[in-house]
Amino acid sequence: MKYFLFLFLNIFLISNLAFSEEIFGEAKVIDGDTLRIKKSKIRLEGIDAPEMKQKCKKPYLQISNIIGITFNKEYNCGQKSKKELENKIKKSKINCIIKSKDKYKRYLATCFKGDLNLNQWMVKRGYAVAYKKYSKQYLADEQKAKENKLGIWEGSFIRPEKWRKLN
Repeated sequence: MKYFLFLFLNIFLISNLAFSEEIFGEAKVIDGDTLRIKKSKIRLEGIDAPEMKQKCKKPYLQISNIIGITFNKEYNCGQKSKKELENKIKKSKINCIIKSKDKYKRYLATCFKGDLNLNQWMVKRGYAVAYKKYSKQYLADEQKAKENKLGIWEGSFIRPEKWRKLN
C-alpha cells in the first residue's frame, strides 16, 4: 500500500512539475483568449472572450433619458476582442506561465506583457468575461467592467460559453 501511495505522489508531482514552465516570445493573437507563441497554442486561463463569429449589441442612439428609448446595433464583439488584444500586445515579447493543458491540448496560462497580466486586462476592459466555471480569479475585474459599462458590458451579449452551446 505504501508503495502505491509513494508511486501516486511521485506521478502527481512529476506531472505538475511538467506544467510549471514558461513560454516567452512574440505572440500571434488567434482570438480574444488564445495566443500562439512559436508552435505553442496558449489559452488565457480563467477568462472567456466572445467567439470570432459572435455578435453583441451596443447602444448607438438614445432618445431622451425621460422617454428612455435606446436603439442598439449589432457588432462583431469576437473580432473586437481579438483586435484589442492585438493592439495591446503589438510586437511585444509575451511571457506565459503555464498551469496545465486543456482537452484541446492547448496550454492554459497566465500571460504577461512586462508586468501587465493580459488575462486580467482583457476582463478589466470588458473584452472578455471571467470564466467562472474554471476560476474565480477575475470576478472582481468583471464586476468593475460591468459597473463601468466597458467593452461588451456597454450593451448586451450572450456569455461566450452559452453562445458556443447555442451555435
